Amino acid sequence: MQAPHFELPAIDGSHYHLEQDLGKIIVLTFWASWCPDCSRDLPKKEHFSQSLNREDLKMLTINVAGREGNPEEGVAFAYKFLTQPTLIDRGTEVFDLYQATSLPTTVVINKQGQIEAKFGDKADVMEIMKTIGTLL
Repeated sequence: MQAPHFELPAIDGSHYHLEQDLGKIIVLTFWASWCPDCSRDLPKKEHFSQSLNREDLKMLTINVAGREGNPEEGVAFAYKFLTQPTLIDRGTEVFDLYQATSLPTTVVINKQGQIEAKFGDKADVMEIMKTIGTLL
């Protein structure tokens, strides 16, 4: 399935368009600051992202603002814990566009712009990394 294209604001004030990274492997992780599974998942991905060649891979996090009690909590969490680019969903717009149902949800998009895999909240991070590794 072709990955749906989207544009979202980033916490640094810039805007991200999915089209700008087509041709790379793109990993999207949808999360919320209150989510215990996200708190376990994101640091592992953060460590993984810092050890990779970023020319072939783009790892992004998307704070699902519509699932936050206070959207500012998501921004504060991102500034405190994440170095990956962090986008802010408009409510649950992109979360819904990707038919995500749990937090975290990770979507791996291949270099052809197709959704290669989607992982829900109970996914093993090593399984996600293995999928990324097969594409690199």
